[in-house]
Amino acid sequence: MLPSQRRADTRARRGNGAVNPLNDYRVTHQRADSITERYRDKLKQKAAQEGLQSVDELKTVYKDRIQQQREKATAKAAFPQPPPPPSPTAIGHSPTPSASPSSKPSAPPGFKTLSSYLDLPKTMTLPPKEIEYIWRLRHANTPTSLCAVLPSSTYLRIQQTARKHPHFILPLPREGSTGAEIHFLQWAFPAPDTATVVFTHLAEYKLRGEFSQPHTTITMHLELMKEKGLVLMQGQVLEGRGVNVEEARWLVLCLQKFYGGEEGDQVSRRRLLEKFSQGDETFRVEELVDEAEKIV
Repeated sequence: MLPSQRRADTRARRGNGAVNPLNDYRVTHQRADSITERYRDKLKQKAAQEGLQSVDELKTVYKDRIQQQREKATAKAAFPQPPPPPSPTAIGHSPTPSASPSSKPSAPPGFKTLSSYLDLPKTMTLPPKEIEYIWRLRHANTPTSLCAVLPSSTYLRIQQTARKHPHFILPLPREGSTGAEIHFLQWAFPAPDTATVVFTHLAEYKLRGEFSQPHTTITMHLELMKEKGLVLMQGQVLEGRGVNVEEARWLVLCLQKFYGGEEGDQVSRRRLLEKFSQGDETFRVEELVDEAEKIV
């Protein structure tokens, strides 16, 4: 950069309110000089006690000591190191397979698989209709619980779309309001026989990102899909998060229709999914709401 260009750039930054280092230098040293003048008599007395000739000589002698004290103060005031980033398992990615080629990847610690709810060996001996009845009965007495049974063909359509579009938004109509509240959903596949979806208020997700708190969690268990042709779904609506069970059911219904609807109904919904995933500027929430209203 030429000197004239450098001067012009400096003037521009000053005009935009940028900090001028020269001004900082002057202000800092003016303050230091005023402090020295204020305590000059005491400094002279201290210099005499140390057998020194002047205040400047005292400053030189104490320079290293002052610097050590500053370093100690800075060390005490240092910010603690941030915690390490969450592991892939913690944020919903598939765990790394075991080194043994014959072993099957297991679910993350603390994660509930279908065997946490049913005796799988006994369940495998039952017909599909009886399994569905037992599954619904298992969750009937929990007021904040969601429960469903999906044919494997429906789930496979949903899964195929979910892997292409793991994030999306869905509208939730509110009574007495002409608009709709928007909710953000995220898919994850934390174990070979498990898929999960979490729903969060879009406003909260925009504010807090990955630290936002979901109001509804959905888990789909795939252990019976090959043998019985069923996928068992269960979910939980968290109290105090602004969504009740009926509203959560609506969001799950929308999820199923957008991700696994029949081919004839899916063209416009698939286009909305693609636009959202691609960040297409032509994506319109109004179109999303209109499409969701057709589900009723």
